[in-house]
Amino acid sequence: MLSREVEIEPRQAALLFIDVQNYNCRRDGAGYTRLSEAEREERYGFFFRTLEETALPNMRRLQQACRAGGIEVLYTVIESLTQDGRDRSLDYKISDMHVPKGSWDAQVVEELKPGPDEIVLPKTSSSVFISTNIDYVLRNLGVRYLIVAGCLTDQCVDSAVRDACDLGYLVTTVTDACATLSEERHAWSLRNNRGYCRQITTDALVREIERLTG
Repeated sequence: MLSREVEIEPRQAALLFIDVQNYNCRRDGAGYTRLSEAEREERYGFFFRTLEETALPNMRRLQQACRAGGIEVLYTVIESLTQDGRDRSLDYKISDMHVPKGSWDAQVVEELKPGPDEIVLPKTSSSVFISTNIDYVLRNLGVRYLIVAGCLTDQCVDSAVRDACDLGYLVTTVTDACATLSEERHAWSLRNNRGYCRQITTDALVREIERLTG
């Protein structure tokens, strides 16, 4: 019987980190430069605490487990293809969201630094499947099982999960390796996309990967 609640097949799996970059995942990133310290804490304090204390350490564990098990690790970053951002989506232009090509803000955070042969895909839309060739890349890699983690749970992560499912991937969302701006938003997002994907904790998935690849 067909089901979403299936273990990964390591030889056909990939781990995808969504937008874990300096722009939005560091307190000194350009996404926050217009805010005072007090404003940043009021609006984004929950996000940074969750990211730094829980989600990012769990992402590191996933990264290490997948590397050790021979599972592909990929990354998306918000990054324009141009310096002035003229190639951005209309939504990103309206939102005034621009990360110049090749900038420090476009780099994956140091704690999750990609390996020299790991793939980083710049994107300018909520869903990586809209503004990049990731579907082509994943199919060339032979990927059928996609593990998703990153930021924000209810925005770019959720968009990637839904599009990946519609394109025929078996998606696993790692619930405690994602972060967003409030606990309520995080919980609502997971409830809303539960029908699209398998949801699992970092502990459970790391045990699964180690058992299947050991």
